[in-house]
Amino acid sequence: IAAVITNRKFHFPFYYLLANLAAADFFAGIAYVFLMFNTGPVSKTLTVNRWFLRKGLLDASLTASLANLLVIAVERHMSIMKMRVHSNLTKKRVTLLILLVWAIAIFMGAVPTLGWNCLCNISACSSLAPIYSRSYLIFWTVSNLLAFFIMVVVYVRIYMYVKRKTNVLSPHTSGSISRRRAPMKLMKTVMTVLGAFVVCWTPGLVALLLDGLNCKQCNVQHVKRWFLLLALLNSVMNPIIYSYKDEDMYSTMRKMICCASQDSNAERRPSRAPSTIHSRSDT
Repeated sequence: IAAVITNRKFHFPFYYLLANLAAADFFAGIAYVFLMFNTGPVSKTLTVNRWFLRKGLLDASLTASLANLLVIAVERHMSIMKMRVHSNLTKKRVTLLILLVWAIAIFMGAVPTLGWNCLCNISACSSLAPIYSRSYLIFWTVSNLLAFFIMVVVYVRIYMYVKRKTNVLSPHTSGSISRRRAPMKLMKTVMTVLGAFVVCWTPGLVALLLDGLNCKQCNVQHVKRWFLLLALLNSVMNPIIYSYKDEDMYSTMRKMICCASQDSNAERRPSRAPSTIHSRSDT
C-alpha cells in the first residue's frame, strides 16, 4: 500500500485496486488475531455477539478479497480488450468501486447477525461454524465457488485473446510489440494472484460446503484449522507475488526497506564528537 502511495508510476486504477486487495489481506490478519484471542479457554466466556463478530470478520475479509478480484477482472477486461496497459477509469469511479467492495464485504459478514442463523433452531446449526445455519453455509460457499469459476473463465479468455493478438503482430515493429506486451505482464501477475487465491481458499470452502450438507462421514472437524491456516497463508503470499512479478513494485519496495534500515542505523550510530569529549574528560 505504501509503495502504491509513494510511487507515481502506480497511480492508476489497476494499482489502486491492487492496494485495496492488500488492505483486504491486512484486514484478514486483524480478523485472525481477533480469532486467536477469542479461542480456547477464553472462548468459555465468549458471548454470542462476540462470536458473531469473530466469524463475521473472517467472512468479511474473504468477501472483500473476492469482490476486489472481481473488480480487477472487470478493469483488466476493459483495458486489455483495447490492448491498453491501464483502463480509462477515473479516480472517482475507482473510489466508488472500492467503497462498494467494502460495503458488500461488511454486509455479507453481517448477514448471520441480521437473522440468518440457527439460534431458534439448534438442529439446523453447523458443526464447523456453530450458531450459523447450514443453509447459510451452503449459500455462502456455493456463491464463492461460483465466483471463482467465473473469474477463472474470464481470465483464461482474456489470456487467450492477448496471446492471439501478440502472435499476429509484425516482428518488424519491435517497439509496438513491447508496448503491447505490457498488459500481458500485468495479466500474469493477476492470474498468479487469482491462482493462489483459488488454491488456498477452495479446500476450506469445500469443507464448509460438506458441513452445510451435513456430511457426518467427512470428518471436517479434523482439518478445519489447517484449511483456515492455508486460507490465511494466501494473505502472506500476495505481497511476495506482487514484488516478484512486477519489477517496478519490487524496486520500490526494496528502496523503501533499504531507506528504513539506513534511517534506523543512522539513529543507532553514535556521534564521534561527544565520545571524544567524554574520553578527554575521563583522562
